[in-house]
Parts: sequence; C-alpha cells; structure tokens
Amino acid sequence: MNLIEIRQFFAEEIRAVANIQTDALVAAFAKVPREQFLGPGPWQIATPEARGSSMGGMTIGTKYRVTDDADPRHLYHNVLIAIDSERQLNNGHPSTLASWLDALELKEGDRALHVGCGVGYYTAIIAEVIGPNGHVTGVEIDSDIASRARKNLAYLDQVEVFHADGREYHPQTTDAIFINAGATYLPSAWLDALRPGGRLLIPLTVALDPNASGTGLMLKVTRQNQSYEARFLSSVMIFPCIGLRDAESNQRLLEALQRGMWGSVQSLRREPHEPDDSCWLHGDGSCLSTTPLATESV
Repeated sequence: MNLIEIRQFFAEEIRAVANIQTDALVAAFAKVPREQFLGPGPWQIATPEARGSSMGGMTIGTKYRVTDDADPRHLYHNVLIAIDSERQLNNGHPSTLASWLDALELKEGDRALHVGCGVGYYTAIIAEVIGPNGHVTGVEIDSDIASRARKNLAYLDQVEVFHADGREYHPQTTDAIFINAGATYLPSAWLDALRPGGRLLIPLTVALDPNASGTGLMLKVTRQNQSYEARFLSSVMIFPCIGLRDAESNQRLLEALQRGMWGSVQSLRREPHEPDDSCWLHGDGSCLSTTPLATESV
C-alpha cells in the first residue's frame, strides 16, 4: 500500500471505531498528512500506564515507545504521538477527537474556533470539513507550538493561528467552537459568540493541581436563539485550559461529578436564578440544568 492508500485505510478505521456519521470528516482524515504536523521521525508513541490516585481509583500516566524508523506509516494508527514527551503533551487520540468533531456537526462554509490547537493537525481536519468558503481560527497559548501550527497550516487559506490565551481571545460570531483543553467553568464570551444554531464543545475537568491534566466530561452546548441546549458526550482526561480554572469552580464541579447524574443535564441557563433541585452545576453566569429546553426555532 502507498501512503495515500494507508491514509484512506486509517480514515475508514477511524470511521468504524468512532462510528463517524460525517462523510466529509472521514475524507478529511484521509487527506490531511499527519506527518506534516509532527515533524520528522522517528516518533514517540504514547502507551497508557495506570497508577494509583490520591483521589481514589486509578489515573493514567504515559510512557512512550519510539518507532523503529521515520516511515510515516507509523503515524496512521489510532494512537497518541508525542509533541513534547517531557510534558506528556501529545497529538490527540484520533478516534476520540473524531467522535467529538463529529458531534460538533461541522458544515461547509462554517466559521469555527479551535482553542488549544496544538500543532494544528485537528485544526486542518476542521478546515478540510468546512472547506475553502469557511474559516478556522486556531488559538494556542504556547508560543513555540503556536509557531509550529502557523507554519504547518500555512497551506490552508481558510485558517489563521493566534498565539494567545484562549480566555482572553474574544472571537467573532461563529458557528462552531472546540475547546481542546480542560476548564472548570464556561466563559460568557464563548457563549456570546455562538450564532443561533452554533455549537460549543468544552471539557469540564477537575484536577488536584491547576496545571496538571484533569478528568471530567466533554460538554456540548447548542445555542437556539436566546436559550441553550446542553448535554455531556463522554468522559475526558486532558491538559488544563490556562486561565479557565479556579479553586472555587473546581470544587463545585468536583461535587457535581461526585453526585453523578450527569446524563440528566439538558440545558444551560444564563438568566439569574437561585439554585434549586434542577441545577446540576450552578455557577456565576451559567447553570447546567436538568430542565428540558423549550422548543424554539433557530
């Protein structure tokens, strides 16, 4: 098999593993050259390592094995590849990211924001799905990685990359926002930026150390007009979104996760109200609620 065929096989494998429903997303995985974003090989492939946690249960650390050579074929498996192994910073797990991007319901011509874009591989996947008439803004807080992403994505006219703190970056009105780093609360600016029908994916995670990887749940928010549908998609363990974590909201989220019942969340309320039994996670400026969303045209 040549590399084009290998990428196609990889994309179809991701479709099967993640149950991808969007043909354009599968085509993007078949087209985007992962090796262009990860630099020359050999590469380090992450292997999970379970270990005890002081919070109870198990957490997952990471070890790495090095590929035998620099053949790009090694990259077309459903595996994590190191970007910076010393920080355990990896290029995201393909089937997991694919399932989230599928849930984002990207469409031709969409305007999208990718916060925590890393070296840009999944930003390129987004760009291929929305096409040349769409636009993707990548935001990355690490200056060196942002520089790599900017170079890697230079071939796509519909993409721009900013070195910035995602919390402080105020996007234009947009159709889709993907936050690829863990937060303890939802910033109002991102909710305000969603067009009617716009979708936001954000990992809500808790951590013992604000600078360490956190565990939690991936939340999807869909704006109607003035109301917001909300539901959790899956569990997640991910690097923190710097600036979108604080001790108070971390504790509130931890208590909500410990109570469970996250599958009952149906809406996000932004109007001021006193906490009641329908509030799964009540915070300043937003509340994840078990109250069903009233029918509203977009």
